[in-house]
Amino acid sequence: MKHFLAFLLLPIIFISCTEDTSTIGVFPESDDIANSYAYFNVYSKSVLLDSIVYKNTYNYLGNIKDPETKTDIKANFAAQFHTFENYSFPNRNSLFPDFMNNHSQDPIECDSIDLQLYYNGYYGDPNNPMKLEVYPLSFDNIIEEDSTYYVDTDLEQFVDDGTKPIATKVFTAVDYSLTEDARDESKYVSHIRIVLPKEYGTHLLNSYYEHPEYYKNSYNFIRKLCPGFYFKIKSGNGTMINVSVSTLNLYFTYYEEDEEADEEEGGIAMRGAICRFAATPEVIQSTQFTNGNLQELVDDNSCTYLKSPAGIGTEITLPIDEIYANHQNDSISKAQFTLTRYNNYINNDYALDMPQSVLMVRKDEVVSFFKKNKIPNNITSFCTDFDETYNTYTFQNLGRLITYCRYEKENGMKKSNLSEAQWEAANPNWNKVVIVPVSTKKTTDSYGNTTYAGVAHEMSMSSARLVGGPNNPVKLQILFSRFK
Repeated sequence: MKHFLAFLLLPIIFISCTEDTSTIGVFPESDDIANSYAYFNVYSKSVLLDSIVYKNTYNYLGNIKDPETKTDIKANFAAQFHTFENYSFPNRNSLFPDFMNNHSQDPIECDSIDLQLYYNGYYGDPNNPMKLEVYPLSFDNIIEEDSTYYVDTDLEQFVDDGTKPIATKVFTAVDYSLTEDARDESKYVSHIRIVLPKEYGTHLLNSYYEHPEYYKNSYNFIRKLCPGFYFKIKSGNGTMINVSVSTLNLYFTYYEEDEEADEEEGGIAMRGAICRFAATPEVIQSTQFTNGNLQELVDDNSCTYLKSPAGIGTEITLPIDEIYANHQNDSISKAQFTLTRYNNYINNDYALDMPQSVLMVRKDEVVSFFKKNKIPNNITSFCTDFDETYNTYTFQNLGRLITYCRYEKENGMKKSNLSEAQWEAANPNWNKVVIVPVSTKKTTDSYGNTTYAGVAHEMSMSSARLVGGPNNPVKLQILFSRFK
């Protein structure tokens, strides 16, 4: 099958040695400084990404197959629900029409209760039916706020063994039970409504009057009353929704005196009320992704891959020793590295988009970078965006990384009194970096300077095949400078 390259390799343009990384440049030669440049082979391979921390405020739900790579992606999620501190309901007696009487011993019932999953986008066929099951989470195995959860965390462990779903729902990405005009209204937000048993809502309502301390805060609410729910795709394939907000809604009726109420009603007005609890950043939300067939892509030596969510990165081995072999006394003024994306070889409306941003970080620091919420420092970690014009990801000004790796090796050998071979055997990843799909947050100051405010693993559906592989090196471009 013929592959088309939109761009093979960016040419080097040598202009000056500044901090401007928009181009790689050579100093104009002076009486004191001589400049030279060289290309070095860089070898790459695909690697599975693990220990991916889920830190997004939205969740995914669905089951799809990437039409290009044929990999399966399935997403289920669990969510806890937040209550405001010291939440209060109306006086118990007001839930009865004759609220002037004492109803402390009378049973209370809610009108109904439901879950609503609001989503701001979806991937796949809008007509494809998906079956969803909802399970209550366990009181004995609470999802803890101070724990770290990864995208491959088995969320079913938080559901008691033998528990049956509290509700099921068959849905499509587009709700055809509504008219097109209704869906086009500005106030309409796409959502899935899941009706829960009325008894569950009645239990929540009665619990307030029996144990108001359960509503004191989210901590009590989760541990004493509602640990949350696990949302699991039971069947269906071809749709993935992006859930932005999940709410638990309790509906009930209460009564109060109202001068404007109908006289026949005795001056009493009936009110409908909603008690709403939302899955928010104050409580835990976590999506579990299951990817199939990824190892086949990793084993493909004709290229490398970038794939999200929770998928594949590209590992790069930097030729540090080769770079300095004939340049021990030179300094690296500029270093540039470009990865070129292969265009999709299939024409499909549901082909995944390419990652828009990627992170390059030293291999041994991949996990800690995300766990510690680091941002690129342009020494051992770098971010860059996809260039649609050239179909590439370009990392510029890598000289400090190369120098850092060389210094670490030489200093490490001195401190440990190990030979070069012994030190490299003890530090096999010293010259390796991994490129990972990410989502970024940027800020711009009053002078127009842009900096990164946050970097996280990309959780959207994306995929890219890159030029490279163990048998197909790409080029690293280096500008050297030395005093004559």
